[in-house]
Amino acid sequence: MRTLFLAISLAALTLPALAQPGAAPPDVLTDDALRAFVCGSASPLGADPTREQACIAVMAGERIFLVDTGAGSNKNLALARLPLEHLKGVLLTHFHSDHIGALPDINMNSWTSGRAEPLTVMGPTGVERVVGGFNTAYSFDRAYRTAHHGAELLPVETGPMVAKTIVPGTIYDQNGLTITAFKVDHPPIEPAFGYRFDFGGRSIVVSGDTNRTQTLETAAKGADLLFHDTMALGVLQQLQRMMAASNPRAAKFVADVQTYHAAAPDVVALAQAAGVRKVVFYHLIPNPVNPMVANAFNSVLPANGVIATDGMLFTLPINSEVVEQTQLLQR
Repeated sequence: MRTLFLAISLAALTLPALAQPGAAPPDVLTDDALRAFVCGSASPLGADPTREQACIAVMAGERIFLVDTGAGSNKNLALARLPLEHLKGVLLTHFHSDHIGALPDINMNSWTSGRAEPLTVMGPTGVERVVGGFNTAYSFDRAYRTAHHGAELLPVETGPMVAKTIVPGTIYDQNGLTITAFKVDHPPIEPAFGYRFDFGGRSIVVSGDTNRTQTLETAAKGADLLFHDTMALGVLQQLQRMMAASNPRAAKFVADVQTYHAAAPDVVALAQAAGVRKVVFYHLIPNPVNPMVANAFNSVLPANGVIATDGMLFTLPINSEVVEQTQLLQR
């Protein structure tokens, strides 16, 4: 019986995926489109078992860039079988824990997948300290793996991450892909950034965490796709009132959250003013774990809008105005 159980368990494994760890879904890394994959759409407010923390993967040609690496996003990247050996850089919007938690795991996974160069992590002032801390904390781990598997498979020199401090403006311009950083408003964090990607006449903007700002509206002008953190303000205000007497500590946290994220109507207004082709609510505050919260987002969602779920893939073909949407992961 035990032998039969083991045989059935092994047969249940997806053998092609086991034989090709990290194999990409068909046609994801091609020159004919700009793509974005939602590897994390959650916020820390309201536990949601179907969502991981903030992370958007942008793919242009044979390059992958990640905007933020929230906790659990590494799992969605693995489940989608994105080829992390093609990971060219991580762009951090700021250093809140829910935006950096999976960084060392993603570094390790891309290293073991065969990434040929050290992983560059770009971000505002302070990124050297964040990256340096993770490099130090995981130094034993890297040494163990190289000793176990060999330096030919896991070279010592490509294991640690490399930090690069950036300022607003063009931070990458190679082979048709331009990445632009711009400041956003997430007090008391200064600075915090958003990012715009332009490739083959198509464009993707990721806000990071922010209130509505003119800087972001300008950066998103004419963009095909805008990912914007989105807050259900009425839900938070109601939650704050309910907590005020019984749990004032929690009520204070909920009140503070309201000061540094954009409410859903403001996101819609910004997208309309910027002439965005499609707007995606992500980093949802709070997470839509029940119908009441989900309705708070859906009730203001414009015709050209979508609420992100983990595993969404957006494809923007070159020389087109089409924004294709598919679901790579079923949760």
